[in-house]
Amino acid sequence: MKSRDPDIRRLLADYIVSHQEDFYRLAFSYVKNRDAALDVVQESIVKALSKVDTLREPAYLKTWFYRILLNESMNHFRRTSRILPLEELEQQSAPAGRDPGERLDLYDAIDRLDPREQAVIKLRFFEDMKLEEIARATDANLNTVKSRLYKALRKLRDMTGEDLRDE
Repeated sequence: MKSRDPDIRRLLADYIVSHQEDFYRLAFSYVKNRDAALDVVQESIVKALSKVDTLREPAYLKTWFYRILLNESMNHFRRTSRILPLEELEQQSAPAGRDPGERLDLYDAIDRLDPREQAVIKLRFFEDMKLEEIARATDANLNTVKSRLYKALRKLRDMTGEDLRDE
């Protein structure tokens, strides 16, 4: 294992550099704040670099890192879930002219899902991960991932009135 360490570290560093926008996008989808998303990505990178020796199989680098990123994103979200100051609330409100009776925006609907369902939806559709990769990244059984995905798609369809499918 020690002889592979420099190779795994190099692989991890290359992966981080080439996918940093993807990491930021996923973190932002949880924390909804630019600076917080950057902090989450930075914390994830620090944690991954310090724990790289726990990665047993380099082929699972992607799912291993996404597990760290998801955990950091959800931890940050849990730590900072609070009532927003009025100024932030006004900045995040719906654009002027939008009829409140219109269907929910898809992203708003995703935010209303259970965190485990959100993770499956975001990894599947935003990060284009296969169900097997999602199962490894979320440390869940493949059938559990499938169940969460289809349950989440049903909920999203009910919330938005659109027929969403995983094809």
